[in-house]
Amino acid sequence: MGELAVLGSCGAFPEPGRACAGFLLSHNGFRIVLDLGYGAASRLFAHGLPDAVVATHEHPDHCADVSALGRAWHYTASATGRLPLHCTPGTVRRLAAMEPRPHPTELFEVHDLGAPADIGPFRLTTYPLPHHVPNFGVRLTAPGLTVAYTGDTGPSPTLADLGRDADLVICDATLRTPPAEGEPRFLMTATEAGQWAAAAGARRLMLTHFWPGTDRGAAAEEARAEFGGEVLVADEDLTVAL
Repeated sequence: MGELAVLGSCGAFPEPGRACAGFLLSHNGFRIVLDLGYGAASRLFAHGLPDAVVATHEHPDHCADVSALGRAWHYTASATGRLPLHCTPGTVRRLAAMEPRPHPTELFEVHDLGAPADIGPFRLTTYPLPHHVPNFGVRLTAPGLTVAYTGDTGPSPTLADLGRDADLVICDATLRTPPAEGEPRFLMTATEAGQWAAAAGARRLMLTHFWPGTDRGAAAEEARAEFGGEVLVADEDLTVAL
């Protein structure tokens, strides 16, 4: 039996009372954090410390509070060893710039996110996706459970592979309207999230990374027009059974 807790759902900066990107995935007693942006750490600490961390990319709305987690680990749990962190090299540089002592590599057992890995009961597979900086969609598979998470991304055929037959796809839905034709695409609309979840054959879709001020109910309706499965809206402190 698995469970997903939403720690943060905003992109760029948090709305009042909310936080930026963050999810806690639990399965058979093992807990993985997927991103930890501005304000997400306090909600994480309500659940306790995790067993591993995955940061999809180096933007601070996805990794700033990994620094807060590092401090908590340093002062309360470092005697147990380093906390596994799967991330990009740029993420480590950002964390070190925020807090060089102790260096992130002293607190975290750093793994290259671009490489497949076994994390507790999960097999981690990653997919490069289009964004302003290197970003990896992550697919976590355990017996009887598959969860996929895009991080931030523009439309890409790779999304169909990332979310193939997943029990839950957590998908970027930042944009209210698509940009002008021909512009580079590094983020998506809720409509596009629904289209790619349908192409993947996913069972459920969770929209996230909302630009502050977005009408989330309207975004959900846009996704439902494209995707026949259940559409969820990421909301702080929401817990979903998997």
